[in-house]
Amino acid sequence: MQQAEDFRTESRELANILADLPEAAFHEPTQFKGWTIDHVLGHLHLFNAAAEAALRGADAFSSFIAPVQRDMQAGKSILECQFPWLDGLSGRALLEVWQKGAEDCADAFATADPKQRLKWIGPDMSALSSVTARQMETWAHGQEVFDHLGLVRRESDRLRNIVHLGVVTFGWSFRNRGLSVPEPPPHVRLNAPSGAIWDWNAPSDGSAATSTIAGSAVEFAQVTTQVRNVADTDLRVRGEPATTWMRIAQCFAGPPEDPPEPGTRFRVSVR
Repeated sequence: MQQAEDFRTESRELANILADLPEAAFHEPTQFKGWTIDHVLGHLHLFNAAAEAALRGADAFSSFIAPVQRDMQAGKSILECQFPWLDGLSGRALLEVWQKGAEDCADAFATADPKQRLKWIGPDMSALSSVTARQMETWAHGQEVFDHLGLVRRESDRLRNIVHLGVVTFGWSFRNRGLSVPEPPPHVRLNAPSGAIWDWNAPSDGSAATSTIAGSAVEFAQVTTQVRNVADTDLRVRGEPATTWMRIAQCFAGPPEDPPEPGTRFRVSVR
């Protein structure tokens, strides 16, 4: 699957900016809930391994994830759940292990059947959706690392995988909060990093849509992955349900999460 290679590239892009980072920097808090870079790498490593286990079958996944689920049911946060599995692994040692794990995960998905159904913590998903979610999470959690280090990420059109995930989880964003899903979904028209125009939900009759989102594909992905508040972007949002969606958009699984408050997530001054 090309999406497996996109996930691989996304992981390598994050690894590249950490290659020369001093040990102490891995333990500095980022703007995401005070997580450190160490915490980010541990989280990505755990769920890359979980996805690879799911690819091996339902029994392998259930065995792998059981300790994490027990900790979650005991009231531990998703961050706390990773510590027993990591068993003290941190810093540059964790960076090395995460890199190898990401490569192994990409290798496993590269030759998988895209339609293979995989067991997951939430609903089952296809192998294609699973590896796309790995790219999305790597990109999204990578944002707090790029921001913390004062770096601008070099984006490419592999971002389309993440943007598409953001668009197709329109209904999920409402249902996850117990809200009715409005119809029809907004027309989404975005500028890709390459300069291409990406369209979703275009009006079939050629008339102007009453609910639209237009602007940067990068900013749309930032909003739907909740690494930026829509108020901190230049997205042009018009009408309902587009306005409500951009306030609650959530393209990832799990209980409802609120986006960051305006002005709280940004690239810090270059060191």
